[in-house]
Amino acid sequence: MKFKSLSAFALILSFVSCAPHFHLDFLGKDTIEEIVLIPSAAKEKILIIDVTGIIGANLKTGIFTREGDSLSRIYFRLQKASQDNLIKGIVLRIDTPGGEVTACDIIHHEILNFKKKTGIPVLALMMGLGTSGGYYVASACDLIIAHPSTITGSIGVISIFPNFSLLLAKIGVSINVIKSGEMKDSGSAFREITEEEKFIFQGVIDSLYRKFLEAVERGRKGSLNLEELGKIADGRIYTAEQALQLKLIDRIGYFDTALEEILKLSSLKKAKVIAYTYYPKLKTNIYASSLENNSFLEDKNLETILPSLESGFYYLWLPQIRR
Repeated sequence: MKFKSLSAFALILSFVSCAPHFHLDFLGKDTIEEIVLIPSAAKEKILIIDVTGIIGANLKTGIFTREGDSLSRIYFRLQKASQDNLIKGIVLRIDTPGGEVTACDIIHHEILNFKKKTGIPVLALMMGLGTSGGYYVASACDLIIAHPSTITGSIGVISIFPNFSLLLAKIGVSINVIKSGEMKDSGSAFREITEEEKFIFQGVIDSLYRKFLEAVERGRKGSLNLEELGKIADGRIYTAEQALQLKLIDRIGYFDTALEEILKLSSLKKAKVIAYTYYPKLKTNIYASSLENNSFLEDKNLETILPSLESGFYYLWLPQIRR
């Protein structure tokens, strides 16, 4: 671009330098902050960590989200908490239908690892949903509390293998596959799954299912054995009252119940309740939405979530993938 005079160029520079600069609050801070949700004169802290939405390591997040997937968010907070000597307990607030087998298992492992390294107790507080992988994560905690209206259970594994062969046939598209072995394209979305493939995948499902049951058995500290679990872990969901009767949870209550219990586990009489957030203006109390995990511009419709659920194995209550 050419300017007719230096004065015109100077005028443009002056306008640019004086132009107002805007900061959009919903974008959050550049660095994560510690905020106090419930103040106390005590210096000790109880940390809230949210486990919400579908648990995964590769699921898409909103374009304005400061953080990535749920696995990395939770891991980061556990690591940060382990470096603060004033944190004496963690409330893991769960509101999720579950998610990817591996992501759920890693979170479960990291909670156990955190407790072993720090000696800090972790309590699970289920909100609306604590099903499948959500319950798998909760089983790593020292105590499980559910709200009176919580839906939990759905213990089991599901595998998703879409079949587009009929659709492709309607539009006149065929797929040619060249493979090194008979089972190389097992679970292909371009043809019907064979009985042999079903048998093989069922074997994988059974193995992952047993891993789930064993994790729950260890977490429930002998109150449920594998035989008892097998009778109730057929994938069905339970209300909080039913889960309590079946010994899947320890108590029914609200956040004050959870706070009371985590203080007992931490051998404290009082403590301040904190959270880590990029959105301090939005995270103002224990029930405020933090937008930690999703941008409000992100679409939550079923048809947009389903494509992100790639063929694979999930600890997931599938009817509730819509949030």
